[in-house]
Amino acid sequence: MKIAFLGPEGSYSHLAAKEFLKVEGTGQTAGNWDECIPFRNFPEVLNAVACGRADAAALPIENSLQGGVLQNLDLLQASSDLYAMREAVIRIDNRLVYKQGMKFSQIGRVYSHRQALDQCFGFLSKEMPFASLREAESTGFGITKAMEDDTGKSAAIAGAHVENLRGGFVMSEECISDEKNNFTHFLLVKKGVETLPKNSEKIFIATVCPHRPGSLLELLQIIATYGVNMTKIESRPVKNSPGNYRFFIEAECDIASENAQKMLSAVKANTLECKLLGAYNLQK
Repeated sequence: MKIAFLGPEGSYSHLAAKEFLKVEGTGQTAGNWDECIPFRNFPEVLNAVACGRADAAALPIENSLQGGVLQNLDLLQASSDLYAMREAVIRIDNRLVYKQGMKFSQIGRVYSHRQALDQCFGFLSKEMPFASLREAESTGFGITKAMEDDTGKSAAIAGAHVENLRGGFVMSEECISDEKNNFTHFLLVKKGVETLPKNSEKIFIATVCPHRPGSLLELLQIIATYGVNMTKIESRPVKNSPGNYRFFIEAECDIASENAQKMLSAVKANTLECKLLGAYNLQK
């Protein structure tokens, strides 16, 4: 099993990929080994699965503080044959990575993924108000950028799980997130509808309602009619169609159940578009 993730090693996506591999891994055999493969951005991560370079992808889909990862919602919806078939929840424990002996007030730049920078904004504003916040493609790349600064005046935000820091860099002893109770939901994405589990705890769909009064209410009433409990809903503009929105809906139900199948059929019959994005169970 080869799982693609947003690299480099040490990112939260890498941590999620390793968690998925604990269940999905096949064990090392001749010509077949388990491996987590890093890519520079999320389009490359999903493309690796679509073209067969990887068997699956670890994709962050929602953070408990900042909501849906919008780029990944759009990418998953736009894919032709990729489906989420497992879910994992990773605790986010953001730490400051900095040059040993450097005072926070001396730090001039802080690198990390945009979400990590946002999650630690209060700490950064208080401890280093004049530092420039630099967005990196991942928390792992943020560490690399900080370590490239020979002056030691660059720092990074990364997960507490990161090991083997080099060049005299150390990690803060405590979490620097403004909210300590912080989790990110990851989906394991594979190619082909046949990869979906026979039974699931949740389903994930994307649907477009007719552009008229009450259409979203009608959609929600359909879901409620079949006794299905929604766990989240997120809206995104439909590309090249101003004024229209696509709704991403996750709901608690077994994909194999009669109620789920009837609900999906009713949604498809009463909306302009309905696509199944996944059916999955939470990895314990």
